Amino acid sequence: MSADAAENTGPLPAARADANAYAKPAGPWPRRERPPGAMRKLSPDELAAAVLHADAQLLVINKPGDIPCHPSKDGPWSSLSGAVREHFGDATAHLVFRLDRETSGLVVYARDPATARRLQMAAQNRRYEKTYLAILCGEMPAPVIVDQPLGDDYDSPVAIKSRVVPPPEIPGRASQPSQPAVTRFEPLARGGGFTLARVRTETGRKHQIRAHAQWLGHALVGDKIYGPDARLFLEFIETGWTPALASRLLLPRQALHCETIDLRAAGVTRVFTAPLPADMAGFLRGAGMNA
Repeated sequence: MSADAAENTGPLPAARADANAYAKPAGPWPRRERPPGAMRKLSPDELAAAVLHADAQLLVINKPGDIPCHPSKDGPWSSLSGAVREHFGDATAHLVFRLDRETSGLVVYARDPATARRLQMAAQNRRYEKTYLAILCGEMPAPVIVDQPLGDDYDSPVAIKSRVVPPPEIPGRASQPSQPAVTRFEPLARGGGFTLARVRTETGRKHQIRAHAQWLGHALVGDKIYGPDARLFLEFIETGWTPALASRLLLPRQALHCETIDLRAAGVTRVFTAPLPADMAGFLRGAGMNA
């Protein structure tokens, strides 16, 4: 599950535990539904301007940072996939490389079954490369490779949150389920207490960049779940964006942007690039960094 499933939140239910097992929540969690009409909607002109590439096989779109990929209950223009199907008439356009709701940048759709199968296999076998740009809290002095497994954060009030999972403290005790995860952070600029970093992932875990950034002590600016307090995410779901949230998060969304996708290993002879969005560029200028 991703941050697109923003409604699947709430306090964790009572946990089950025994002497040899990690305490695991029983689930499911209550859903918090946004009121009808609360979702922002794309316009046809905005979608057309965001299309970076279109041919018979592929659509590549520079997604805004405040639109989910997956369809919602608030009509087709409240999600990128819904808008694509309305605008292009592609009822079967297959979302291959997606992003979380508040992450901007490159999203890829396959427009025919053969391309969808080929890119799905490439995604499963990591036959592609993605790079991201992120604005981190704190000034990172040098490149860092984080090789730390990720699993569910059972202590968080937000059910979708992940965290670095340490090995069991007691020898012989079962560890919490986790998956290997490797993320590379390369600082590009520093100033004003922040870092612009290029980020590459060697694995594709849920919220991987955000969870590893938090573990490093360099959470993403604007991150409601992995920033100063995960309860800010629940507050946002209840109240929307407020001055109180702005004072703690600094940006209305997490400062993460998918900058490039290289599909040459997947048989697509293109490298796609999306420029840094205006909100992140403006933040960097305010921090004294050139964007």
